[in-house]
Amino acid sequence: MKAIPIRILIVCGCLLQVAWCQQPDAWAQFHRNNMRRYNPFESVIGVNNVANLHLKWSVPIGASSSSPVVAGGVVYTGNQNGVLYAVQASSGTVMWRFRTGSGGQNNTSPAVANRVVYFGSIYGVVYALNATNGVKLWSYQTGGPVNSVPTVVNGIVYIGSNDGKMYAFDASSGALLWSYSTGGEVTCAPAVEKGTVYFGSYDGDVYALNANTGALVWSYYVGGTYDPAQTASPAIADGVVYVGAGDTEKVYALNADTGAYIWSQDIGAGYIPASSPAVAYGAVYIGSGDGNLYAFNAKTGATLWIYGTGNAVKASPAVANGVVYAGSNNWYYFACDAKSGALLWTQGVNYSAQPSAVIANGVVYFDDNGGTLYAFGLD
Repeated sequence: MKAIPIRILIVCGCLLQVAWCQQPDAWAQFHRNNMRRYNPFESVIGVNNVANLHLKWSVPIGASSSSPVVAGGVVYTGNQNGVLYAVQASSGTVMWRFRTGSGGQNNTSPAVANRVVYFGSIYGVVYALNATNGVKLWSYQTGGPVNSVPTVVNGIVYIGSNDGKMYAFDASSGALLWSYSTGGEVTCAPAVEKGTVYFGSYDGDVYALNANTGALVWSYYVGGTYDPAQTASPAIADGVVYVGAGDTEKVYALNADTGAYIWSQDIGAGYIPASSPAVAYGAVYIGSGDGNLYAFNAKTGATLWIYGTGNAVKASPAVANGVVYAGSNNWYYFACDAKSGALLWTQGVNYSAQPSAVIANGVVYFDDNGGTLYAFGLD
């Protein structure tokens, strides 16, 4: 009798006992749990076969600015009519829908942790839903629209609001743990690592706060009041914070402990509209309003390669198994070799390709602004 690998036994045991198990290669929140938009567990789709991706299924969900997440075999995403969807990852079957009481836009990507889905609405409400059936567990009214993406770490939900605050909630009860006021709207997805929360604000500052208390650790001014480090969320890797700033048209690398400047790199004549960096293989990948996807050396900031699309790259890159995925306002998603920048795959969609892709369990998932959720995989 052939032995069953221990890894499979553990996964199966988890499924039998809990009936809902988040796979290690899931993409359960915007940054993934490593805060880099990088899935190191993906082994099915790679440089040699990504060109063979084909449509597995698509689901109409209504116009969307949200990027999907995948956890427990389910894809979660929202639309601009205030509806959050739970879609079976294997078939595209809609399992449940949740409509916010206000009906306001869900511009933020959800986050999933411990069988709970968290997201915000344009009417300022933060929601927590049962991930299995969509039943509301708790909600909290902030002082402004919530266009920020939640990040969940160690039982705490971190999310910003247009009222200028970063909030921290108990993930189970929804109790407010602390809030921190900045000088501008907070619309990005915070990154959390080693007890510190990193995020940008419309006041042009990048902030680092103590994750447990909300106390300021440091702040660094990256410039401007128009499209500064607000929608572009920071990424964290190897003790460095990477973030794009629109006014200065630069990508910054800052010391995660002190906020000290390490390097910055221009991105041509284009601003960074909403693209957050991804970090993998010693490189920083980021899209720009000048129509390019850039790859920079993570340590020095030196340009490694540039791929031009001809229109703004607002989708945040996602990296898995040697491939970088992003989208262009030319209405297509694409994949490049992470090492060389060579184009490997393109896929046209029905509208602007602004929401970011995620890769989990051999499938690439993304929305388009026109209202369709897609899943692409191999035979």
